Amino acid sequence: MSTFSVVDSFHNALRKDEDLPMPIAAIFALSEMIGQSKAATTSELMESIKEASEELKASLTNPIPATAGLELYMRFVTTKNWAGGDFASHKQNLISTATEFARNTVPNCRERITQLLLPFIKDDSVIMTHGYSRVVMQALLTAVKLHGKRIRVYVTESRPTGQGLRTYERLREEGIPCTVVLDTAVAYIIDRVDMCLLGAEAVAESGGIFNAIGSYQMGIIAKAAQKPMFALAESFKFMRLFPLSQYDVPISARRLPLPSVNDAYEAPENGQMTPAMEALNPLIDYTLPELLTFIVSDVGILTPSGVSDALLAVYGGN
Repeated sequence: MSTFSVVDSFHNALRKDEDLPMPIAAIFALSEMIGQSKAATTSELMESIKEASEELKASLTNPIPATAGLELYMRFVTTKNWAGGDFASHKQNLISTATEFARNTVPNCRERITQLLLPFIKDDSVIMTHGYSRVVMQALLTAVKLHGKRIRVYVTESRPTGQGLRTYERLREEGIPCTVVLDTAVAYIIDRVDMCLLGAEAVAESGGIFNAIGSYQMGIIAKAAQKPMFALAESFKFMRLFPLSQYDVPISARRLPLPSVNDAYEAPENGQMTPAMEALNPLIDYTLPELLTFIVSDVGILTPSGVSDALLAVYGGN
């Protein structure tokens, strides 16, 4: 019998459903782990969850989205009433509660966010977005397909992953006018834009967001140009994390070093950055809360300062 791997379970869940958010995939992975766990007490179970969580986070270049789901799962464990009944039944109940939450939450959250955002999208709006966000995509498609709104979209290339090209392809397939622009062209384009829409890989307690590298830069430019910027994020992406700078972003790899005269020279390839050059750069950044107009979530339209209240409702004062 093969040994269970929480890392494999996590990636299997993502492969089965390409629209599955990483926090929800993490919840599925932990539920599967508990189903096979030999833990006989609550303390043993909590320890096994902590170990599995650390193993999963250590395996990911960007552990932030998964961490949001892992923390939420631990909340299920700590708030469950473990009194009475046999321990096996309690474990099964925990698994059922978590998996039911994971299956039902995603579509409900995205639908709620879309409905809250729609009044802000006016006819003939010009919107700029960055990267690829499933909830942003649903909001734009709903505005056009179901509510007949006329919009045009600028989407950044979103290097180094190129996720903006995926957004471009999907919007063009749906007949929505869309233009890809260079990441470095945001300031040039911003005066033509009515609003900026971002997804979020996670939302910090401060009200700032973690998202694809370049989001922070877009926020600075939008603020300077007095253009509203909205972040769309499901509440299961809210995290008890309060970064003070870009360098507090918890990533396990890709930390851009300071230049040094002792660095070995590496020639670009055909005028492009080499993979080794790209690997030195971060994949995500932290957009400061003061750069965001609103965070549109399934729990409401929040100012950045309102995120801490939403977290308090979930996690209490612990």
